[in-house]
Amino acid sequence: MREASVLPTGFGAQSEAFLEMMVAERGAAPRTLEAYHRDLVDYGAFLASHDATAVSVSRALVRAYLGGMAAAGLAPRTQARRLACLRQFHGFLRAERHREDDPTLGLEGPRQGRPLPRVLSEADVAALIAAANRVEGGRGVRLRALMELLYSTGLRVSELVGLPLAAVARDPEMMVVRGKGDKDRLVPLGEPARAAVRAWLAVRAETLPPEGPAQRRAQAFLFPSDAREGHLTRDGFAKMLGELAVAAGIPPSQVSPHVLRHCFASHMLSHGADLRGVQMLLGHADIATTQIYTHVLDERLSTLVRSAHPLAHARRPKA
Repeated sequence: MREASVLPTGFGAQSEAFLEMMVAERGAAPRTLEAYHRDLVDYGAFLASHDATAVSVSRALVRAYLGGMAAAGLAPRTQARRLACLRQFHGFLRAERHREDDPTLGLEGPRQGRPLPRVLSEADVAALIAAANRVEGGRGVRLRALMELLYSTGLRVSELVGLPLAAVARDPEMMVVRGKGDKDRLVPLGEPARAAVRAWLAVRAETLPPEGPAQRRAQAFLFPSDAREGHLTRDGFAKMLGELAVAAGIPPSQVSPHVLRHCFASHMLSHGADLRGVQMLLGHADIATTQIYTHVLDERLSTLVRSAHPLAHARRPKA
């Protein structure tokens, strides 16, 4: 049987040991660690205010802590993350044999309604593209290429800004995109996007960094930059998009690269595309991820029934 390890009894030391385990054994990302650290600080303060420790706390007290989060108005997503943190923390203490039970077992997290993706109307997207067309010089040519590619393909922003020059070198009708998990997918390019890319390629060389290591890094990318990555950064494009929203008369808070990805999917579905096809274009490994857009299909099917069903406009006999 596994011996109990030597673990300090203070909550702070216990939580630090847990976070170290999360890094060493589970490869937790820095943002996850930051969030879990904040969660544990809050939990530790709650335990101290009730003269309890992580080893002695009862299930009823943990349930009271979770109820207090809801009463304080914390978002369901935040509550769910904190419960996930506590489950792993107490699982760690139990695995190290510092308590025999896990007080978080059987506790349910808050119900989370799945939020609908934020999308712009087709008119708003047209206004953004029109605003890009008014930007002069090479900056405007690049902006038009970025906008046309993003709205025409639904690429993730990281895929867009990191596109290799080779992906469009021969004016293709189909572009190979490397997405999550280094998986390649074929994405068709419409004529507006191809025309915008052709215009950008004609001036792209003028935007390369001066000769040297930065230029050698940047030469491989469609949208070169002197940034460490060698290409336009996600933050750089997001800033451009915010300025474009202002020029188009749209609140910048409503516009982001990911919102335009949602627009691509939602507008495609509203014009008759099937969910499986949109899944492939977006590069979703699981169609369940694509199903956040089913509200668009529901609206379209309802409209179809109202307009096409033979009894939709039939007069009902009076009772």
